[in-house]
Amino acid sequence: MDFTRVGNDIILRLDPGEEIHSSIQSLSKHGVNCAVITSGIGRVRDIQIGYLSADGIYQTIDHEGPMELLSTQGNLAPGPDGPFTHIHTLLSDNGHNVHGGHLYHAIVHVVAEIHLRVVDARIMTREPTDTEFVALKFCDLG
Repeated sequence: MDFTRVGNDIILRLDPGEEIHSSIQSLSKHGVNCAVITSGIGRVRDIQIGYLSADGIYQTIDHEGPMELLSTQGNLAPGPDGPFTHIHTLLSDNGHNVHGGHLYHAIVHVVAEIHLRVVDARIMTREPTDTEFVALKFCDLG
């Protein structure tokens, strides 16, 4: 992983074998605790995507083979157990079929290039709910 920061913008490059969530969460070691993920492209493998069902239970689908990372958005915020990433993605398989949803896991196959916009860490946190969902909460800066 390598990154550069200019003002509140971070350009992050992830290399083969690095996991997307843990890599973004590791930015907290560099003082980045709260950010909006505005875009991401690349090629990934060992992917798990899914959605939260109406009864609050996550449904997942695994994709082993490499896929193009077409789009990535989300955020990084302080969570109940440390840095928490919430990421949604669009992926394309080798037949150009598009798959999308909540990103649970992905390993970089070739490269991932991700843009983040750093925001004030006091504005949002993640808190558990009575389902599997960890909700985004906004803080009153009054």
